[in-house]
Amino acid sequence: MKILAIGDTADNIFTLKKFAKKAKIHIITFPRKQDALLTNLDSGLEFFDSLLISKQVKKINSIKNNFDICVVMTWAAARIAYLADLNYIMYFVGDDIRTPPFVKKPKLSYLQQPAFNRNLIERNFYRKVFESAVACVTTGHELYQILRSYRKDALRVDRIAVDTELFNENVKPIEIPKNKFVFLSAQRFSLEKGMDIIWQALKLCKSDFEVWQVKWFIQNTEEEKTANDKLLQDTPNQVKFIPLIKRNELPRYFAFADAILGQMRSGAQGAIERDAAFCRKPVITYADPNRPTMMDGVEIIPPFLPQSKDPKELSLLIDKVVESKEFRENLANEEYEFVRNLSHPDFVIREWEQIFQNCMDRYKSINKKTFFFYKKLEILFALLLEKLVYTRTMREKNIQAWGRETYEKLTK
Repeated sequence: MKILAIGDTADNIFTLKKFAKKAKIHIITFPRKQDALLTNLDSGLEFFDSLLISKQVKKINSIKNNFDICVVMTWAAARIAYLADLNYIMYFVGDDIRTPPFVKKPKLSYLQQPAFNRNLIERNFYRKVFESAVACVTTGHELYQILRSYRKDALRVDRIAVDTELFNENVKPIEIPKNKFVFLSAQRFSLEKGMDIIWQALKLCKSDFEVWQVKWFIQNTEEEKTANDKLLQDTPNQVKFIPLIKRNELPRYFAFADAILGQMRSGAQGAIERDAAFCRKPVITYADPNRPTMMDGVEIIPPFLPQSKDPKELSLLIDKVVESKEFRENLANEEYEFVRNLSHPDFVIREWEQIFQNCMDRYKSINKKTFFFYKKLEILFALLLEKLVYTRTMREKNIQAWGRETYEKLTK
């Protein structure tokens, strides 16, 4: 099977590509900004050489006939596949489905302001992008319920592959001196990850330890930036900020740390938590008992702790991890067995190759072959959207993210 993948989030498709048995996956993704250059893998990826929608569509049109089906991550990727008139699968792993662009003023539960405010024409456009997908796939109980409210044919694949060649219990620790028990927090710093809850808990802890938090921020809006600034001003004494860690060096940092501090808001485990558990390290991360994980048709409550977002409960758990070697070893072993059964690449690729095969059996070509005149109107709208995005509303933000010289080159 020849699969065209557009976009990638947390290297999920990259890992599928690496371990695929019956599918050959080619990934083309968007130019990467500062943080992503350090945190993501680049080997084996192709990058668009432009931020302009028109040039991205032109690129996809030039290569699409080499493939059988397309899979996309992010709305930007879906937009390109839609305008190139492909049969594509949409894969959601986070806020892309919590705040879909076809909903008026969507909000995240922990923020007061909407994620964005699109007009009626834009919302209708993205609704068509969504409805034109030949399949929509997501992971986890919460995201599946959201996706299913929009599409009754939603698919749920809770398995997300861990790169077991990188992350495993035989990794040797990086050689850095440490004087205390160290929690590594390699996740992005934001309310999304529950930093406000973690900060409250750290101030209640009685044991002696350090938290090494990477300097990596989510602040897509002024509200998020203000919240991050407030948290930084109120940083607990145990926290030490460290530079971003390259992905291929992250396993050695996991091996070095005594324990891993993960997210405390969503109730689901992300890449950081799964990767660290595969290194057989105790991981503290909120697991919502009302959102079980689906494995082979059976719902399972993940063994991660705590199962509450209460800062006091979290503080007691942190102290117990620091003070009891037996407790943290038992926790690490339980988490390892769970993640091994959930995220071993052999299990994950089996499910995805079946999805690819089912879509290929139903749609004999990657080309959708929409009525020509209608598609031309859609492309004209996209060009107008391009003007709005890259010459007015987002110009200064993108110049800041890429640097003026790079931005001008990418939008020439």
